[in-house]
Amino acid sequence: MKFTIDRADLLRSLNHVHSVVERRNTIPILANVLLRAEKDSLSLTTTDMDLEIIDSVAAKTSAPGATTVPAHTLYDIVRKLPDASSIEIAGANDTTLTVRAGKSTFRLGCLPTEDFPKMGSSDKFAYTFSIPAADLRTLIDRTRFAISSEETRYYLNGIYLHAADSDGVPVLRAVATDGHRLARFEMPLPDGAKDIPGVIIPRKAINEIRKLIDEAGDSIEIGLSDNKLRFAFDHVTLTTKLIDGTFPDYERVIPKNNDKVLQVNPLMFASAVDRVSTISSEKSRAVKLTLGGKTMTLSANSPDSGSASEEIEISFNSGPMEIGFNSAYLMDVTRQIEGEGCRISLSDPASPTIIQDTSDNSSLYVLMPMRV
Repeated sequence: MKFTIDRADLLRSLNHVHSVVERRNTIPILANVLLRAEKDSLSLTTTDMDLEIIDSVAAKTSAPGATTVPAHTLYDIVRKLPDASSIEIAGANDTTLTVRAGKSTFRLGCLPTEDFPKMGSSDKFAYTFSIPAADLRTLIDRTRFAISSEETRYYLNGIYLHAADSDGVPVLRAVATDGHRLARFEMPLPDGAKDIPGVIIPRKAINEIRKLIDEAGDSIEIGLSDNKLRFAFDHVTLTTKLIDGTFPDYERVIPKNNDKVLQVNPLMFASAVDRVSTISSEKSRAVKLTLGGKTMTLSANSPDSGSASEEIEISFNSGPMEIGFNSAYLMDVTRQIEGEGCRISLSDPASPTIIQDTSDNSSLYVLMPMRV
């Protein structure tokens, strides 16, 4: 194998694929990137057995072939080479790969390509549809902060994606929850997605596709099989295994009769929560909201740090009320609201609270209160 490639092109492709590779691997081949030079292109593949990314890039190939080399080592080498470098990569046998750029020469150990696991190439995807890249970005951003990190509840370690009905309109809905908060986002159902089963997309796959689609073109092609999901765009294909579990009935968590409605500017509210929570204890990060007709007082107390309070203007359609929240969770939600109005629907100090953007009904957030 022998090919020449611009440093910027190779670095961009390695940047797409190398983060899938875990820094510590008990299986040596999983630390490597599969390089396959064919005609005028180079494909790079990495996998952790649950997730696979393939990227293709233009290269001048003088001798087609394939090999595998340590992904992070190759990435670090290319990253440190001068900007305008032309890189020549050659492998004379299955054990060594030579990387040359200018006066620099590196020799890397290789592992056989036949040991490299094949993950998504033979799968048949029963459902295929496409969605705009901007919509996928929004779907991920509005929900992934609520993904649970508790490994024992593995079925909450991702985003639940499914077709649903919203007031008679078919929608593609994404839901994430960690038991303390819930985030739901919906968009018009794409053609081809009508009968898709509900699937749970793992957190790592969500984070990887979110990084990749910053450079994506207009749309993302999505393929769904019994146990895998594929995202494809431009020269990149990401295939992930799905979480094998049952997502809970999230509709039961969303209250239907919260009639006490508070409206506030989300930016002003989030800033006030941030300031007041400076005092709250690290363990609970609790902030108390004391609601009146036209004002809300945010307060926090800590045995070690003292106390803090701040008053902001609001609109509230009910009598005086006190309720407490985890300040970090409250800020996570309010930061998702891009409009100028935030609607907070309450029932009582112990019941779930709904938070929405007054100008955008595509997102809904549920937050469990705290005792303060």
